[in-house]
Amino acid sequence: MYHEIKNSIKNWNEDDRPREKLASKGRSSLSDTELIAIIMGSGNRTESAVELAKRILQSANNNWNELAKYSIEDLCKFKGIGEAKAISIITALEIGRRRNSQEILERKKISSSRDAATIFQQQIGDLPNEEFWVMFLNQGNRIIKTEQISRGGITKTSVDIRVIFKRALELTTTAIILSHNHPSGNLIPSPADKSITKKIKEAACLLDIQLMDHVIVSQKNYFSFSDQGLI
Repeated sequence: MYHEIKNSIKNWNEDDRPREKLASKGRSSLSDTELIAIIMGSGNRTESAVELAKRILQSANNNWNELAKYSIEDLCKFKGIGEAKAISIITALEIGRRRNSQEILERKKISSSRDAATIFQQQIGDLPNEEFWVMFLNQGNRIIKTEQISRGGITKTSVDIRVIFKRALELTTTAIILSHNHPSGNLIPSPADKSITKKIKEAACLLDIQLMDHVIVSQKNYFSFSDQGLI
């Protein structure tokens, strides 16, 4: 009981409490651990929110990108983390991801495979599951929108080509860039990757829409079909 009372944030100096610290000293004064502690709100019987947050961050090598890979089940393995707290942490990390994406997607012009890969890496590079996305571009190769088309793998059934081009026509798109992630980190395109790319290119030609590239991404690297002469 003594340990529990001693570690309670309520008993800390006011300047050391994360919420009060943010209010009095500003958001930049908070450590990564303190930010997570605020999101969680409380710890467990033997750890304060800050101590528990520190342990969670350490398990992810104190890296936000690594922590972003954690699922609800991963977070719930920590004593004191239930589904509600896990969802709160994942939600906060997703907000950060979307903010980064919005800052880049302000009608950015795509001039190379690296430009596209950088954007897709921020959106799907660190996900534990496979997702298929399309970037819709205008005549000046500036981004109109990027959208998720499917989750779970590249197969004829999971990627509906009709959905891609229905959206392309709605957005008056003149070019598209495909992308999906390989959670394993192996960026070599599979036969299914090549097959779906070929089918989409054929459909794009019929509608006078250019398929500029298909970019496979991981958290740090990428593979470009265009750079490798596969489109």
